[in-house]
Amino acid sequence: MADVTASDGALRRFLHGLPGVDAVGLQARAATLGTRSIKTTAKAYAIDLAMSMIDLTTLEGADTPGKVRALCAKGVHPDPTDRTAPKVAAICVYPDMVGVAKEALGDSGIHVASVATAFPAGRAALPVKLADTRDAVAAGADEIDMVIDRGAFLSGRYLEVFEEIKAVKEACARPGGTSQSETGGGSAAHLKVIFETGELETYDNVRRVSWLSMLAGADFIKTSTGKVAVNATPPVTLLMLEAVRDFRATTGVQVGVKPAGGIRTTKDAIKYLVMVNETLGEEWLTADWFRFGASSLLNDLLMQRQKLSTGRYSGPDYVTVD
Repeated sequence: MADVTASDGALRRFLHGLPGVDAVGLQARAATLGTRSIKTTAKAYAIDLAMSMIDLTTLEGADTPGKVRALCAKGVHPDPTDRTAPKVAAICVYPDMVGVAKEALGDSGIHVASVATAFPAGRAALPVKLADTRDAVAAGADEIDMVIDRGAFLSGRYLEVFEEIKAVKEACARPGGTSQSETGGGSAAHLKVIFETGELETYDNVRRVSWLSMLAGADFIKTSTGKVAVNATPPVTLLMLEAVRDFRATTGVQVGVKPAGGIRTTKDAIKYLVMVNETLGEEWLTADWFRFGASSLLNDLLMQRQKLSTGRYSGPDYVTVD
C-alpha cells in the first residue's frame, strides 16, 4: 500500500476509487441489526462487556483535579456496593489533567486517554498540535485521541491530513519506544483518530477518511468529539466497522473502532455490540478493539445491572452523578 500514499494524486485516486456507499442499504442493515433480541443471560454478559469498554470521559472547561479523581474512583469501582462490577477501559481527560488521572488510577490497569491536537475543533498549527500530544504523552497518557483537520479533508487536501496523522502518531512514541500495537506494552501511546463524522457530509467521505487514517497508522478510528449536534450513529459506525474489516483483509493490520457521543442507554450500547459481533466477530469484542466514548452511559448500565441482579429498578439516585 506504500504506493497509495506516495503522492497527493495517488492517494486521491485510491480514496475516490473505493466503492461508493449504498446509503439505503447501509441504513437498512444498521436498523435490522438494532432489532436483534437479547435474552437475560446474554444481556447480563453484554452489560458487563459494555462497561469494560467505556472511555469514561470528562472534557469540560470547569474540570478540576477533584472531579477527575472522583471520576477515576468511579472508573475503578463503578458500583461501590458490588465489587464484581467490571472497571472501565480508560479515563479520558484534557492533557493538563493526565498527571492527576495517572496518579489517581495507580496500578488499577485502567488506561489514561487524553484528547489532543487542539480538541475539539483541531484549528491550530501542526507544531502546536504536536506539542499538545507530546505534553500528554510525557505526563503519562496511554492513549491519544486526536481530531483531524476537517477543513483540509473536505477541501480534498488528503495528503496533508495523512501527513498530520503520521506526525501525531510519531509524537505518541516515547524515547526509545515502539508503538503499543507492536509490543503490547506501554512504550508509546495508542492513537485514536477522531473524524467528527457529523461534519463530513457524506457516507463516502466517512469511508475515505477511515481508510486514510488507517493508512496513516491509526490504532483506532473514532466517530466524534461529542461536542457537535450529530455524533455517533449506527449507520456511520457500521460503515467504519466494515472499513476496518476490509482494511485487515487487505493489509493484515487490525484497527479498533470507537463510537462516541450520544450513546447513553444500555439498549443503545447493546445494539452497537450486536453490530460489532455480526460485522467483525468475537475477536473485536474486547476493549482492545472496541470502545464507547461516553460520560453518562455507565450510569444506565449500572442501573440495568442492578435490576438484573435484584429484580428491582433502583433509579438514577442510586448512582453517582458525573
